[in-house]
Amino acid sequence: MKPLDRAWLAANPLPPCETATDKNARGRVLIAGGSERVPGALRLTAEAALRAGAGKVQLATVERAALALGLAMPEAAVFELPANGAGELGAAAGGQLVGLLGRCDTLILGPGTGKEADAGALLDAVLAAKEPPPTLLLDAATLGVAADRHQAIKTHVGRTVLTPHPGEMAGLMHEDPDRIARSPVDVVKAAARRFGAVVALKGADTHVATPEGMVLRYPGGGPGLATGGSGDVLAGIIGGLLARGVDPLVAASWGVWLHGEAGRRLADRIGPIGFLSRELPGEIPRLMAEA
Repeated sequence: MKPLDRAWLAANPLPPCETATDKNARGRVLIAGGSERVPGALRLTAEAALRAGAGKVQLATVERAALALGLAMPEAAVFELPANGAGELGAAAGGQLVGLLGRCDTLILGPGTGKEADAGALLDAVLAAKEPPPTLLLDAATLGVAADRHQAIKTHVGRTVLTPHPGEMAGLMHEDPDRIARSPVDVVKAAARRFGAVVALKGADTHVATPEGMVLRYPGGGPGLATGGSGDVLAGIIGGLLARGVDPLVAASWGVWLHGEAGRRLADRIGPIGFLSRELPGEIPRLMAEA
């Protein structure tokens, strides 16, 4: 296990931004998720992706939330997807989502979705797509249905990132939560192998693992990050970096570090708890410039 610190970041830098570029060359992110109950989650993810340097962000969410989300996030294109009776993304959204995949370099699937979303149908549609997204990040409800789809996910080896918290990891690996708390390194390594993905196990300490068995440990950004929407921001940072062509391990590790250090800065300025997830993205550009 290695420390995820400034020395590791210096040895694994982000790509420079060329002067002669355009928004499509900077990376296109498609974020699918949200619900009628949590209509603003995708705004957090979208802003984080843009702050991480992505050039173009597109949002796909339930019909009733789409217009308000578009007004709240004028930098993004917004697509309506059908909802189910619970106000979550429905099974019929899968086919429409697949039709949008050609528009993106990275798909972030799941932010803002709950247990009543038809996440299995959405994930199946994406995994079976003839032209899947170049890189894929799974979050929230899609992690809840990924356990028995590990073989399909593994066919995307080297192109997928999973971002579970301990409860989601328990479901992913059919593990006792107590064992995850006792042996997070063993569990995250096993998950990375099982899914052929880079896995970031979030917590007071965050562990990032590769299928080959490498593990990085970040000592956490403080208790203030344990707040609603924080994970949506992390997904956006990582997805934005993936869309820029950053290797999944480097993208996940930089994302974890940027997210945690943004929490530290807000804690210094505001207090150890009480800052808002929407305040995290604004710290990202300065952190990237200073790292």
